[in-house]
Amino acid sequence: MNLSRRQLLAASTVAGATIAVPGVAAAAPTVVRRDRPALPSGIMSADVTTNSAVVWSRTDRQARLVVDLTSNGRFDRAIRLRGPVTGPDQDFTAQLPLKGLRPGQRYDYRIAFEDAHGRRGESLEGSFSTPGRNRPVSFVFTGDTAGQGYGINPDLGGMIAYKAMHDTRPDFFLHSGDNIYADGPIAAELKVADGTVWKNVVTEEVSKVAETLAEYRGRYRYNLLDHNVRDLYADVPLVAQWDDHETLNNWYPGEILTDDRYTEKRVDVLAGRAKQAFLEYLPMEHVAGRNRIYRKVSYGPLLDVFCLDMRTYRGANPTPDTVGPVAMLGAEQAEWLVREVAASKATWKVIASDMPLGLLVPDGSLIEAVGNGVPGAPGGREHEIAWVLSQFKKRKVRNAIWLTADVHYCAAHHYDPSRAAFTDFDPFWEIVAGPINAGTFGPNALDSTFGPEVVFSKVADFPSQSPAGGNQFFGHTSIDPRTGVFTVSLRNLFGTVLWTKDLNPAHH
Repeated sequence: MNLSRRQLLAASTVAGATIAVPGVAAAAPTVVRRDRPALPSGIMSADVTTNSAVVWSRTDRQARLVVDLTSNGRFDRAIRLRGPVTGPDQDFTAQLPLKGLRPGQRYDYRIAFEDAHGRRGESLEGSFSTPGRNRPVSFVFTGDTAGQGYGINPDLGGMIAYKAMHDTRPDFFLHSGDNIYADGPIAAELKVADGTVWKNVVTEEVSKVAETLAEYRGRYRYNLLDHNVRDLYADVPLVAQWDDHETLNNWYPGEILTDDRYTEKRVDVLAGRAKQAFLEYLPMEHVAGRNRIYRKVSYGPLLDVFCLDMRTYRGANPTPDTVGPVAMLGAEQAEWLVREVAASKATWKVIASDMPLGLLVPDGSLIEAVGNGVPGAPGGREHEIAWVLSQFKKRKVRNAIWLTADVHYCAAHHYDPSRAAFTDFDPFWEIVAGPINAGTFGPNALDSTFGPEVVFSKVADFPSQSPAGGNQFFGHTSIDPRTGVFTVSLRNLFGTVLWTKDLNPAHH
């Protein structure tokens, strides 16, 4: 949906002015009529750039998405945009790309659905801001939601770490993967190793491992029952990645399961259903009409975010002693990453990686992530990462920082060729966050190939510690437009800062 500059300027009281709007108060509850389309899963925006965004919602019957968009909170002056008709084929989800937005602008949007008779039902309001010059940028990042049987605990107030992220008022939220745990059933009660009992809200779809499309969809619907998640998504744009648990633990293309819990043993079939549900429920800007998860999200002159997909194109999980190369990104994605990062004019280049580079993540006797635990020259999946890092050095890429999740604890790693077996790269930081509502673990063993050093880490008090223990973690980043300083911190369930670091930008 292209919006003309004139239309958008007309929506503001002063043409060309930046409209400052205070934080959106909770919208007055709408009276939900059962004969009109409802909004059972809230609303969200995603992949916001200087001039574009995507908005999303879900209804409960066949209906058309209707979006009112304004830049000053005055919905009597809003532009009305009609989106697609949705139905059971999309699980009643719908999203609408918005183009032609103005940089540095706060937008408010109201979403409803219209039935076949043109009657609109329940409506909800949200907001997002497009990045602009001379404006600070802040965002939060984490991963791992509703894992190890830890779902929505009403005694705790639900997924309250989402509220802690929301309270920082970030410009966007980067979810680094494992948005759901499709392979982890959620029961009404769970006994924790410390003797406590964790209680969950439950639905039928989360009672078993997800195999059918309906079961995968049900996992996303489950998370959206939580008011902390819905409140964040209405107010903070999402940038979503996926990892293994959107499908099942440690999967790779072509895998055949031996797990008795599954009647469908072909992982490729399950991954196809899982990806459909992922793309229905987590909106993103689609690249050239392809349902490709790896993409660049440009967030103004200070920041480009490069979202990786370390799942779709990987080879089979190798043994630790595999010497030859094994795909992790795949050649096309690896070449895309190097080309796009080298071409980026943004001060900072965030490589949003769904798995860490220097931690050993085993899959039984096999290797699940990059590091193989074998000191010395690169082997297996380390070859591809070594190539990427050496290309960054060759092309004089500055200010690249890797952000990741997956291992269910938080850490700050500094990589330096002076400590490494493979030395053809420039030093860089990798910040690990998560889980945000799952069991906490750690620490994982460090792989020495790229010379990582653990500068900080905070781990579980015992394996699969519940979120009630407070060891849930997210990262927070802010970039100062005057100095370009990138301030990154790691925070816990309550938003308490555990570690922080100011990174000064290097210049060409």
